[in-house]
Amino acid sequence: MANLLVIGTQWGDEGKGKIVDLMTPAFDVIARYQGGHNAGHTVYVNGRKIVLHLIPSGILHPGKLCVIGNGLVISPQAFFQEVSDLELGGITADRTRIAISPNAHLIMPYHPLLERISEEKKGEKKIGTTCRGIGPAYEDKAARCGIRAGDLLNLEILEEKIRTNVEDKNQLLSTGNLGPLDAGRVFEEFAGYASQLGPYITDVSVLLDREMKRGKSVLFEGAQGVLLDIDHGTYPFVTSSSSTAGGAATGLGVSPKKIDGILGITKAYTTRVGAGPFPTELTDERGKKLARRGDEFGATTGRPRRCGWFDAVAVAYSCRLNGIDRIALTKPDVLEDLEEVSICVGYTYKGTRLKSFPTEHWILEKVVPEYLTVPGWRNSVHRAADAHGLPQSFKDYIRRIEDLTETRVALISTGVERRDTILLESELRGFVDVDKVRSGLRG
Repeated sequence: MANLLVIGTQWGDEGKGKIVDLMTPAFDVIARYQGGHNAGHTVYVNGRKIVLHLIPSGILHPGKLCVIGNGLVISPQAFFQEVSDLELGGITADRTRIAISPNAHLIMPYHPLLERISEEKKGEKKIGTTCRGIGPAYEDKAARCGIRAGDLLNLEILEEKIRTNVEDKNQLLSTGNLGPLDAGRVFEEFAGYASQLGPYITDVSVLLDREMKRGKSVLFEGAQGVLLDIDHGTYPFVTSSSSTAGGAATGLGVSPKKIDGILGITKAYTTRVGAGPFPTELTDERGKKLARRGDEFGATTGRPRRCGWFDAVAVAYSCRLNGIDRIALTKPDVLEDLEEVSICVGYTYKGTRLKSFPTEHWILEKVVPEYLTVPGWRNSVHRAADAHGLPQSFKDYIRRIEDLTETRVALISTGVERRDTILLESELRGFVDVDKVRSGLRG
């Protein structure tokens, strides 16, 4: 059975949670490879809204194994709260269903404090982070002084690392009048997590290899989006991890050869949270209308998202960079009733038309988008039963997107529920067991 990677093609918030949930019935293992609890996946099941932050969306399906890879940074408090919320909702989230890599780094109490200091110092140039400690945890990982989940299994090592780190961090915290932290209390807190988190910790690289050799299929789950990738996104207004397809291999310890297909999740318009360049942003009433109709507020933070027209230049860049095989198009119903819809088909910078998407923020901030305006679809696409019932103007919109991104659309999400989905079977077959996916649409 083929292994599939689900990845966001924009600045995140494309609807990956729903798509992973939809695809899960066709897979045995769902493995997330990067990010922290700043990334939220929202899934609706029979009218019930479920928000996940660290645990893969596959947890909502009984019998599926969910993996948290070494590419993540984990807040133990956030993880235990998520487990508790799931258990209260009748969803099993114990060690029989969740595996955590010992090499995943932990978010320590000083990380959110340091992030707050860093953001305040930037003033108007701040990145707009969630201040949950994600970035500083990745900084410590790169600086080779981070504390990993596996360290919880050796309290002597854990105490030594905590005391060294707290001593160093207190010097930095003093500049923001936030310190000092007590190393003994921090150690006591995290030593307490050892017995709780320990049963979940296992070598996920070995686990995934073993499962695949047994013929089990894996669904690789990304967080955020390609344009927020630390290397290939709109730096420095990016996340701190590798959200591109390459991050799946490094973030889980698997060979890139094990990824058989890549499904790019793409919103029918564009959104962005926080600061950073956004060429197609609508700052007028049209943008506010999209935000209201699309309920564009962060699943984890509640922050409002900036909204704009579909940016084919950006999505084509993501498709090329990641070798995306098919697109899952989400939220076209939000654009209903518009007389005209615009698509960004190119950028001009200082009078010259650019040949590709620029990741330099000082260029992207000043590009002039070139738009193609097409007729809107006055007839509703919300909960359309199949592709045959879609308005012709919307079908034409899809064809434009496919031509501009050089990637075919294989799935259309027309609402928040599982059943609000149109599967274009001829495009999906070969990448996923369509019959199993379809059986899950009714759940």
